Amino acid sequence: MPLLTTPLLSADFMAKLDRLDVMSRKILTGKLQGERRSKKRGQSVEFADYRNYVVGDDLRRIDWNLFARLDRFFLRLFMEEEDLSLTVVLDVTRSMDYGDPNKLDYARRVAAALGYVGLVNHNRVHLFTFADALVGRQTNLRGRRPIPQLMTFLSEITPETRPGNLAASLRSLALTQTGKGVVIVVSDMLDKGDVSAALRYLTSDRFDVYILQVLAPQEIDPAAGGVVGDLRLRDTEDSDITEVSVSPALLKRYKANLQAYCAALREQCARRDMTYLMTDTTVPFDTLVLRYLRERGLVG
Repeated sequence: MPLLTTPLLSADFMAKLDRLDVMSRKILTGKLQGERRSKKRGQSVEFADYRNYVVGDDLRRIDWNLFARLDRFFLRLFMEEEDLSLTVVLDVTRSMDYGDPNKLDYARRVAAALGYVGLVNHNRVHLFTFADALVGRQTNLRGRRPIPQLMTFLSEITPETRPGNLAASLRSLALTQTGKGVVIVVSDMLDKGDVSAALRYLTSDRFDVYILQVLAPQEIDPAAGGVVGDLRLRDTEDSDITEVSVSPALLKRYKANLQAYCAALREQCARRDMTYLMTDTTVPFDTLVLRYLRERGLVG
């Protein structure tokens, strides 16, 4: 697919994104001092409470004004803030370069929108692309200044020629994540390996994981895409050849298998406390971000 020549996000859409923030169901974290705070008490500029002084406490935290009034030592407690890390993992295998509307084009717009929301809210943003391994990255981005850098990176993405390996990619990703954060995998999830084993690498209390499965309408209903008759099909990733005679009975079985696969993926995500959402590329992009991702609690 050619490089994009039009902006990933329109000015009007970015204005709507400015009103959103990245959320987390599992992780109570903050951004910068005094913004979104966790419930843990630690050291910051935001006062939370007092407690009695005990031997060994930091003398710098004694409230001397309170001591002058009450003749007793009290320590000032503060709300502890942590960075909310937002990691977007984008599938760039050749199978993503398919469909009308194109899956990869759709997926990178999702990545652009999520990255934009994270950056304007001063979250620490990481973007990874993957095929058989992690093949591209933009990491430790923060604030509005890196937004053009992120958009250029996404616009210049082209599909990888190597077949995908979701398990190897997510294993490498897990090894790069040192703190807590939200992780969003944007992929068609059409991997020949053990997808359940791949998801295991992100099963952790440190991660609030979202799996966004992006499919083309032609994959959901091949007949609507003109797939009929005797065909010789080639796998776009590993070039495997299959000869099939596409009949109504075969199409019915294909749809049943696809539905069963997506249902199993949903169940695997639920078992691992991950949020699963499937969309096809005919769903308006702004509807997906502004409505469906808000309903799933990813942005708000």
